[in-house]
Amino acid sequence: MFVSSRPLFSLLALGLALTVLSSAKEPFKPNLGPGLPRITVTCGDVTLLLRQATQWTPGRIDFQGKAMTTESSAYGTVFSFPDVGFIGTAHLENEPENLQSLDFFLDDKRVEAPAAELKGGTFRLERKSRIRAFDLTNVTEIKEHRLYETTTVHTAEAVPLKLVYHFMHAWRPTVSAFLAGSDAAPDKSISGPLSDDAEVARKFYINQRVDWMAVYEPQSGQFAVSRLLQVPEQGEQTATIWNVPGTYRKFYLKCFSSATVPAGFTGTWRMVTAFGSATPETWEKAARALAAELRPK
Repeated sequence: MFVSSRPLFSLLALGLALTVLSSAKEPFKPNLGPGLPRITVTCGDVTLLLRQATQWTPGRIDFQGKAMTTESSAYGTVFSFPDVGFIGTAHLENEPENLQSLDFFLDDKRVEAPAAELKGGTFRLERKSRIRAFDLTNVTEIKEHRLYETTTVHTAEAVPLKLVYHFMHAWRPTVSAFLAGSDAAPDKSISGPLSDDAEVARKFYINQRVDWMAVYEPQSGQFAVSRLLQVPEQGEQTATIWNVPGTYRKFYLKCFSSATVPAGFTGTWRMVTAFGSATPETWEKAARALAAELRPK
């Protein structure tokens, strides 16, 4: 008697299809509990807001309970590609950043399911993602009342870029002045006011390689100093502040401007941001002293 093999083939085909579907890699979903769009972390004098909307990159930085930055912006690292524009962090208008993993550590202990508010002595967030051909690792730490940010980029293939921005900090629009300097010329610095005047709206300040930069926020009487601790030889690191009145005075570290990241490139950028309080008359002296204190020994 002839028995058709089609049902057997159909079952085998169905089983194969289910196996393929079950083995396909699903989008990464961190274990953060249902409906948790924001996490606020406080360690000492520093509070950091992390947001799901920006794919768990920083969203606001506070010092001693007072906001130094605004939530109305993107933070972290973003790439600009010639054929598409920006991809990364809160820039979701073109392609989403492919989040690979997210690990939280409070006082050096892994937090398996973070709550909406975390408090401790130290904090570390290890975040891995992929943006087109780039593997991206971001480590954000709070310790000793300071914020440390480390970004490592790897690509196996050559990639032309318009630019990449690291360490984007959207300082409050009330920030009134900036100061920047280089260790090679400690007696020289770049400084000036940041205002809402029409003639300086959307103007870029600094626009050169520096080792540290600082801003002053007069309403809180607080200042922040950011110092680069590590950069790769390639990339031409340029610091800049974009003055957008009413929105922010935004810091960027611009790299690979109209350049191609070479195949096999691996580079690490690391920056520390520390804070202080001073009057408008004394903040520059205090910021210079803090910048010197932050210099790697």
